Amino acid sequence: MTIVAKDIMTKEVITVHPGEDVEKVARLLLEHNISGLPVTDAEGRVLGVITEGDLVIREKEIKVPAYGEILGAVFYLQSPKKFFEELKRTIARSVEELMSKQIYTVGPEAAVSEISALMVKKSINRVPVVDKDKKLLGIVSRQDIIRAVQKG
Repeated sequence: MTIVAKDIMTKEVITVHPGEDVEKVARLLLEHNISGLPVTDAEGRVLGVITEGDLVIREKEIKVPAYGEILGAVFYLQSPKKFFEELKRTIARSVEELMSKQIYTVGPEAAVSEISALMVKKSINRVPVVDKDKKLLGIVSRQDIIRAVQKG
């Protein structure tokens, strides 16, 4: 018998909404001893994920890109785009400003082997389980997979 997402997922998932404060995320992560949270809209659709890694980025020292000046014109030697993206994340106050919008989800019938492969390939620690309308049903973490394999 193949073990699938709905067999091992955590069904009672703590979530946050885009407009909520980043400080609330930090509090929830610490209180519940978890490393990330799905971000959902009012209907429960997954919009993104916010993790302890995202919070750590806020404390990162950002470096201004190297530049040169000729006749009063500034020429960046590196792309300033990355600098401005990092700056935006370090001053983020809301979940929406800091969350990762690049999310990977699976359906309830996804095999554990498929979920494991996704986690390894994308270097992620958790995968939201969603229905066909992208509404959150649960979440599978690396620990859930380890537990399932250990029992199996």
